[in-house]
Amino acid sequence: MSALTALNAQRRRSDLSALGDSPAVDILVIGGGITGVGIALDAASRGLSVVLVEKHDLAFGTSRWSSKLAHGGLRYLASGNIGIARRSSIERGILMSVTAPHLVKAMPQLVPLLPSMRRSQRALVRTGFLAGDVLRAMAGTSSKILPRPRRISAEQAVAMAPTVRRDGLDGALLAYDGQLIDDARLVVAVARSAAAHGARILTRVAVTSATGSAARLTDELTGESLELNSRVVINAAGVWAAEVDSSIRLRPSRGTHLVFEASTFGNPTAALTIPIPGETNRFVFALPAQLGRIYLGLTDEEAPGPIPDVPQPTPAEVTFLLDTVNTALRTALTQADVIGSYAGLRPLIDSGSGATADLSRDHAVLESDSGLFSVIGGKLTEYRHMAEDVLDRAIAARGLSARPCQTRNLALVGAPTNPVVAPGSDGALPASLVARYGAEAAGVIAAARCERPSESVAEGIDVTRAEFEFAVTHEGALDTDDILDRRTRIGLVAEDRRRAVGAAEELLEPTR
Repeated sequence: MSALTALNAQRRRSDLSALGDSPAVDILVIGGGITGVGIALDAASRGLSVVLVEKHDLAFGTSRWSSKLAHGGLRYLASGNIGIARRSSIERGILMSVTAPHLVKAMPQLVPLLPSMRRSQRALVRTGFLAGDVLRAMAGTSSKILPRPRRISAEQAVAMAPTVRRDGLDGALLAYDGQLIDDARLVVAVARSAAAHGARILTRVAVTSATGSAARLTDELTGESLELNSRVVINAAGVWAAEVDSSIRLRPSRGTHLVFEASTFGNPTAALTIPIPGETNRFVFALPAQLGRIYLGLTDEEAPGPIPDVPQPTPAEVTFLLDTVNTALRTALTQADVIGSYAGLRPLIDSGSGATADLSRDHAVLESDSGLFSVIGGKLTEYRHMAEDVLDRAIAARGLSARPCQTRNLALVGAPTNPVVAPGSDGALPASLVARYGAEAAGVIAAARCERPSESVAEGIDVTRAEFEFAVTHEGALDTDDILDRRTRIGLVAEDRRRAVGAAEELLEPTR
C-alpha cells in the first residue's frame, strides 16, 4: 500500500510546515466535501500544485448526509431537465465502471403496485423507468452493471421487501440505480487519490479571508496562521459558500432521513420506493444500508437562517416520513422503531420563489470581483463533472499550463484497476470489509499494528479494529468523531456509538 495515499496527523504537520516555507501554489481549494476533493483530484492529476483546506473534517457537511445514491437523473428527466438527467446518467456510469466500482453498486428499487396507486401513476412510473433505461444506454452503461427495469410478481416483491403491504398487491415495478456503500467513504477515497497525485489535504484549517489570489489560513489545532498565495482560489464550501464570498445567494433545503434496524423491514434486498401522496414525481425510499441498517428518506424543506454545523430533523419531517412509508407496509412503524436520524442541507442556488423541491439541482461557477472562483449547487453524482467545469474555466482565465482533465478514466484508491493495490487475497475477509475498501481490504488488515485487528470494535458491529486504525493512519481521522461519524457511520446510532467509542479512543492514542 503506497504511503502516497496515506492521510494522517504526521503528514498534515509536514504539509503545513512545507507551506510555511514556500507559501505559494497553483490551486487552493476551500472545502473538504465531495466537490472540494473532486476539484483537488482533478487539479493534481493535471499536474498542478494543489492545497485543499477544510475547517472541520473531510465530508463534515452535506456530503455525509445524502441518501447514499448515485442517481441516474430520472427525476430530472421527468421535470424536463434533460441536461442534468443526461449528465447524471453519464457520471453514474463513470462511477460504477471506472472511478469507484468498489463503492457504487446496482441497487434494486421496488415500487409496489398497491390499490392506492392509480392506473395513471403506474403508467407514469413505468414510463419513467423505461426512460431511465434509455438514459442508461445512451450513457454507455452496460445492462450487466445496471439491469433493465421489469415488472415482478407479488411473490417476488414480498421476497425482496418482506414487510410490504400484501392486501391487493398486484406485483411491483423494479428498476435499478447506483448506490454508494457510503457517501463519506467516497469523499475520503477521492481525497486520498488526490493526495497520491501530490495534493496537500489539510483538515482543521480555516480560511479567515480569501481573494482570487491569496487566503489567510489558520490551523485550528495550534492557532498558527499563514498567508498562502495561489494562482487560483476556488470556493467549494457548499452551504457555507457565502461565508467565503458574501455575494453568493443560496437557498438551503433540508433533507432528512430516519435510521432503522434492517430487521424492522424484514432485511429487504431492494429499496422500497413509495410515491408521496399527492405528488407525481417524488418518492420516499427505504434504503438497505451497511451495518444492518435501513435509511428512510427523504424530505425537501426550506431551511432559512444561520447554517448549523450539524442540521437536525424536525418532528414534522419525522411524522411525514413515517406516515408515507406506512402507506406501503403491512404493520405500521412508529417513532419507537427509529434508532437514529440525520439531516443535511442542499446548497441550492437561490433562483426566486417557489418550493425548494422545485429549485434547480444544476451547479453554477461564479467569479467574484476579486477573482475568487466559486462552484455552488449541483449533485453528489456530478461531482467529477463539476470539478472539471470549474477548473477548465479557471485554468483558461488565469492562463495556467496544465494537462486536460484526467478523471474520466482515473480509478480511485480501492478500485480494482487502481495501480495502488495491496497484496493479499480478500477471499477470507469479511464481506463488509471488502464492500468498504475494495481492493485495499486485505491491506487494511495487513497494515494493522494493533492487537486483534480482525476483531469487531464492539459486539454486533461489523467494523474491525483494523478499520479504526486505518482511519487514523491512512484516512486522516484526528479524533473519535472523525472515526465514528465519518470514516464509519457507527455514530448514527447513539447506543452503537457508546459501545464503540472505547475502541476508537484506544486506537487513536498511539498517534497523540
